[in-house]
Amino acid sequence: MDLNQTAGAAATETSLRTGLDHASLENDGPKAFGDRIGTPAPEEKVLWKGRPTVGLLARSAFHAHKAGAYMAALSVVAVLTGNPTAALVAAGLGVVLVGLLYFLAWASARTTLYILTDARMIMRIGMAIETRINLPLKQITAANFRARGKGHGDIAFELTGERLLSTLLLWPHVRPFHYAMPQPMLRAVPEAAHVAQMIAEARAQYGAIERNLTEIKEAAPASAQHAGQGAGTAVAGRLAPVMGRAGQGLEGAPA
Repeated sequence: MDLNQTAGAAATETSLRTGLDHASLENDGPKAFGDRIGTPAPEEKVLWKGRPTVGLLARSAFHAHKAGAYMAALSVVAVLTGNPTAALVAAGLGVVLVGLLYFLAWASARTTLYILTDARMIMRIGMAIETRINLPLKQITAANFRARGKGHGDIAFELTGERLLSTLLLWPHVRPFHYAMPQPMLRAVPEAAHVAQMIAEARAQYGAIERNLTEIKEAAPASAQHAGQGAGTAVAGRLAPVMGRAGQGLEGAPA
């Protein structure tokens, strides 16, 4: 899907024109308490807000279904080898493990709020330590979209800027296996294709974003994806990186 396409433009233009009430953001949690990084300025127009869906976040980020399948397999093996006690223990531990992972996913979703304005993407995140992440739209060079079914999906951002963000600071709101150049990611958001379209249109005021993908390939090595970016020249299949770093840079600060 090309994020710069015009499909759904009418609905998006309505959102861009009207915006959302700033005050409602503080009632939707987690609160920013006036933090300039986590609070849209009065002149900023809030275009969208959202948070991860708990069930999908548990499966995609915390791998609850894989953990459950593994423990179930151990239980089956124990039964086949004539050890019913071990089978019961494995089954019990599996239920506890899956429940714990779903609880962590619930806690993560509850303490997350993604906010898109006409100038930046704000990420209020952090289960243990609340953190505000500020991603200026002008520093988004590529938006990578992955559909997760039923309208949900992930949106990862490739960025330019003078400050790099930490994978540990962002997790689980970060694209896996990109440690050298961490990519902040909106996880398990509903109506993800529409949100991606809104991001592309908001970003268009600074020029078209560099690249749009239809899927996120988790196994792609980070070094290959970022080779040649610093040269500022065109690479086969890509446009030259968006230039201009003036203004706010990438920022992340614990609350």
